[in-house]
Amino acid sequence: MSGSVQPMKATSMPKSECLTCGNIHEWIWEEAFDKFGFNDGESQVMTQEVVKVLENAGYDVRSWQWGIHNEIIIAIAKDGMPLIPPSAKCGYDDPRKYLPPEIVALLDSKLPEDEVLAS
Repeated sequence: MSGSVQPMKATSMPKSECLTCGNIHEWIWEEAFDKFGFNDGESQVMTQEVVKVLENAGYDVRSWQWGIHNEIIIAIAKDGMPLIPPSAKCGYDDPRKYLPPEIVALLDSKLPEDEVLAS
């Protein structure tokens, strides 16, 4: 696939300092799309950090608090065109399998290993 962006599997995780306990928590951006991500919403939920990365890149993003579970990203659009296919089961499917490769590459590059993000 010459000229196209190839998604990479994350081999590292961003880290965030807990505002309550001060511990450093490792996480992966895929958790922002997973109903049970961030320990089912019991850990430091970093969905809004993923939303910010996408919005800063020009995407329109909508997230939703899944009851007592995690807050998940349920819609991404660019220029009014939805980028999450209707066949994707938001909250359950692996976002690496349904997101456009450009978004996967963006999230892999902007949420790198050993970067401690503000919580």
